[in-house]
Parts: sequence; C-alpha cells; structure tokens
Amino acid sequence: MAIARTVSRVVKSQIASDGAGVKLRRSIGSGDISELDPFLLLDNFGTENPDDYIAGFPEHPHRGFETVTYMIAGQMRHKDSTGAEGVLGPGSVQWMTAGRGILHSEMPEQREGEMSGFQLWVNLPAKDKLCTPRYQNIEPEDVPFAKIENGEVRVLAGEVEGLKGLVRGPVTDVSVDPVYIDITLQTGGSYRHSIKPGHTAFVYVFDGSVNVAGTTVGKHHLAILRDGDSVQLSSSEGGRMILVAGRPIGEPVARYGPFVMNTFEEIQQAVEDFQTGNF
Repeated sequence: MAIARTVSRVVKSQIASDGAGVKLRRSIGSGDISELDPFLLLDNFGTENPDDYIAGFPEHPHRGFETVTYMIAGQMRHKDSTGAEGVLGPGSVQWMTAGRGILHSEMPEQREGEMSGFQLWVNLPAKDKLCTPRYQNIEPEDVPFAKIENGEVRVLAGEVEGLKGLVRGPVTDVSVDPVYIDITLQTGGSYRHSIKPGHTAFVYVFDGSVNVAGTTVGKHHLAILRDGDSVQLSSSEGGRMILVAGRPIGEPVARYGPFVMNTFEEIQQAVEDFQTGNF
C-alpha cells in the first residue's frame, strides 16, 4: 500500500558564518538540528555582496565523511591535497569523499557579483571512513534536466521520472544511495517524487514558497519528511527547492569540527594524524 510522506517539522535556517568569514544560512548542523542521519550539515550561501564571500574557505582538513558542493551562481576554485583542482561554476556539482583524510580549499574565483549555492555533509559508514579520498567533479552540462508538468528538475543524484522518461543523475557509487534533485515549479505547478521507504528525506526551499505534502514552506526553510514512498509538492506562486534523501547509517557519531568518526578515540587519532602530517 502506497504511503505518501508528510512533514514532521519545518525549521527556519539560521544565519551563520564559516570558513574565513563567509556568511550563510545553516539548517542541518545548527542548534535546532544537529544531524539528520546520514546528513550532518546543510548550508545555503547566497549574496551579491563580495564582503560576505570573498574570504572563502582557505585550506582545511576533513576525515570520515563526504562534502557536496552545488553551485547555483558564481564561481569557486577547489584545490586539494590529492592534486585535484578545478573551478565550480553555476550548475556544477562536486561530491568529495574525504575518507581517511584530505586537505582542501574553496576560494571565490570572482571579486564581484552573486555567489550562491549549497554545501551538504554526508556521513560515511564505519567500514568506509578510512577509504581512499576521491571526488566526483561534474560540469553543469553533465547534470541532466527532467521536464515535468509546469516545471523542471535538475538531477544531481538518483532518478526522476520526467515527461520524456527516466532521468538518472551523474553522481554514482555513494554508500547511502542518495537522491539530490533541484526542483523548479512554475505558478500552479505540482510534482510527486518517489522516495525509498526508510530513507531520510528533506526539502529546502530557496526561492518562493512551496506546499510540501500539505504544509506551506517558505524561503530559507527546511521541511523534514516522515517515512513513506513519495512526497507531493506544489506551488501556487512558483518556487524552487532541493529535495535530498538517503539511507540512514544508524551508527554512533563522534564529531569534532572537520572530523566525523564513530568514537572519541578515533577523533583523537584524526587530530593526531593531522597534526603530525599523516593524512
């Protein structure tokens, strides 16, 4: 029997600062929601004021999880200790698996204009926390669109049934079997998306207003979904949102800044490895 998901909670994102002073809005990883297994953090950055982003995110370490950067507008240069380097532009996606340890930086490749997008942190199960670091850097033209009634969906990860058939996102081989889609609904538009039962799921609205399973969700608000096999979305005035889902890991979380492990002892080891150059 099909069970449509409903909204269990709506949370307004909190204004925060990270990196070397980048202003952003944080929902997951805030005082209201410390984590939403397997998701550890969700930041939405967006401003036309260079003073709010120009300092960027200088080199810093990560271990034990994955970072996902999705650019909406602007350009950000990525460099890391594996030797990888590239520029993320509007529509770009980077799914980086920090694994056993990586040093990376994300710095603006512009000095004026709009800079906006998302950073999502996704936990890794214990068996994968010390895996070899890697990243999937996906150009805008490689992120497919699915046309829907009165709108469209950009498919970063997972699958969408569009008007012209099934569309699959380019992100692959991620342990939590993620869905990450960017949905634009025009005035009066509606869309139902299937979600695997048991998977954690949320909707974050970043433009306009959206009716999520009967609950009105405004701009900069996060809607956490109850379990079920699908969610109904609509908008009387038009809106844009990301819908993210993934399989919960169900393991203890030990967290210290840029390190996410299962025990405090593993955190101590991560700090020691970083301080002694053993990443």
